[in-house]
Amino acid sequence: MGDRTMTLTSLSQELRQVTADLHQVNPLVGLLRFSILGLIFFSLVTLAWLTPKVSLFVGATMLAGIFYGYWLLCTHDMIHRTLTGWNWFDALMPRLISWPMLWPHSIYAELHRLHHGWNGIDLRDPERVQWTWQEYQQAHPLVRWYVRHQWVCDIFVLAGFGMIFKTFIKGVRFQTVVPRIRQQLLLDITGMLLVNGILLILLISQGVLLRYLLFWLILERVAGVIGQTRDHLEHYALWGRFTGHQLTQFYACRNLNTSSLVGWLMGGLNYHGVHHAFPDIPFNRLPEAFHRIQGVLQQHGLPLMQLEPGYLKSTYWWSRHPSLIGEVDNSDTTGRHCMIPV
Repeated sequence: MGDRTMTLTSLSQELRQVTADLHQVNPLVGLLRFSILGLIFFSLVTLAWLTPKVSLFVGATMLAGIFYGYWLLCTHDMIHRTLTGWNWFDALMPRLISWPMLWPHSIYAELHRLHHGWNGIDLRDPERVQWTWQEYQQAHPLVRWYVRHQWVCDIFVLAGFGMIFKTFIKGVRFQTVVPRIRQQLLLDITGMLLVNGILLILLISQGVLLRYLLFWLILERVAGVIGQTRDHLEHYALWGRFTGHQLTQFYACRNLNTSSLVGWLMGGLNYHGVHHAFPDIPFNRLPEAFHRIQGVLQQHGLPLMQLEPGYLKSTYWWSRHPSLIGEVDNSDTTGRHCMIPV
């Protein structure tokens, strides 16, 4: 036991050393990403609202939804204070861009902190999307059908609405675990009512309420597809606990091989194992951190983190191979659980 503890301590120290120079946040890099995505989004919104053609309105709004989905990913960095490092900016801006779409950022931020501590360790993890075998066996037949078709249902049917409702439900459920969530519930609800109340007054006065409802619904659908896809890919079929928290996160998170542009749009979250082990490393330094960590793992004779195909290929594959979390797979050196096809 003593040798094992010393080995883990030595490994942890070495991992900190090789990533020590990657933790510094460059505010300009994060601000540039936030500004570019926001500018593209607002440009497409302006184009949509200035055109009298319904087809062009829908097309421009769909494109705006794509960039809004990527823009919302910046709020994830703000939770970890790794976008700009400016506390006021990373606290204010995510709420301003989330509340019009009824996204409860404040609640999600608290749940996300639980997720970082519980991923692969505690099945209460609020962001766990994969069902266990026991949960499946106890479920209603209709719910079992949903589990077998979960990816399609969540991504294309529930989309943004599903993420919003799930976050509110989890917030209510976990407020006894994290009392601060009660304050965040009140903050989000108050902010949403205020922001959307002002919007409704303006829209009704201009006689464009129905047009706005269509606009909102399209944004919800498109941004929801992006959010749900990311949510499912990051950990599905990887549940397991290894020795030490950092190693657990390396192996209980999915890393994806993408182009540098897609990685930039996704805020580096394609290197999800690195992000979970070192959440204070900014998005632009995650690729370098990944390669350095792989070298340390290799030196210690530990399994390397895997790079799976990109978002589209991986989503297609896993959506066609749904599975359940079973017991620990003793043949898997990463401590992963057996995945039971369903």
